[in-house]
Amino acid sequence: MIEEKIQALLQEKFQEEAFADCFLLEIKAGTNKKIEVFLDSDSGITFDKCQKISRFLEEYIDANGWLGDTYTLEVSSPGVSRPLEQWRQYPRNLGRTLEITLQDKSVRSGVLTAVHPDHILLKEEIKTKEGKKTSTERVETAIPFAHIAKAIVKISF
Repeated sequence: MIEEKIQALLQEKFQEEAFADCFLLEIKAGTNKKIEVFLDSDSGITFDKCQKISRFLEEYIDANGWLGDTYTLEVSSPGVSRPLEQWRQYPRNLGRTLEITLQDKSVRSGVLTAVHPDHILLKEEIKTKEGKKTSTERVETAIPFAHIAKAIVKISF
């Protein structure tokens, strides 16, 4: 399948020094010969890196005739609306607000303050009400990666 071939080519490309911090998130192959490749990087994926990787892939696809003469190849970053999928994406988002859906379907929201091999630390604002008085307490919560179903970076303007 084309996905496995592209994945193998990307692993080869990621051995080059200029692309060593890049990693694959997803490959989508449509029935209409449209291939979407989503990449990220520890230092942030740039348009230039996506363009160079796209040309690298096109060269092999064309030379080997894997998709024929007409196809669409899109190589891009995941975008802000896509959830964080790999551990490697979390450190670059330190200090940002995350909305996390846990495996039990509960939702947590707060600022990502630390990333550890097995969990993250999220600074949350917990509101409590005693009678007519409402108070806000900031609490740092450890959330194991195994408990995270989905994590999205919330962009504020």
